[in-house]
Amino acid sequence: MKTECIGDYVKLNGKVYPCTVSLTMDLVGGKWKAVILYHLKDEAKRYNELRREMPSVTEMTLSLQLKQLEKDELVSRKVYGKKPPIKVIYSLTDFGKTFIPVLEAITAWGNQVARERGELQRA
Repeated sequence: MKTECIGDYVKLNGKVYPCTVSLTMDLVGGKWKAVILYHLKDEAKRYNELRREMPSVTEMTLSLQLKQLEKDELVSRKVYGKKPPIKVIYSLTDFGKTFIPVLEAITAWGNQVARERGELQRA
């Protein structure tokens, strides 16, 4: 039997999932979470740096996704300074870094699909 199907359910942080694939997709699924993690995989960044690198994401969506990734302990948020303008830096946690091989596999697969079935375009 496959590991992800050994139990009836998987419980993490008070949430119950039918399988480990469901758990994974809750943590990193959706349109923007993996993209945010990709942009943080090599270095920590400020919010505005992330916005520049992902111009099609809305500010509200980016903010909500960062909060969710922080809540799920994939991303850490460090605040420097007490008075405005404060400096906020986002980075991958050690747990978030464990997802880097998956990000690299997703990137390689996406590049292959783009080469074989699509075409890359400049904005």
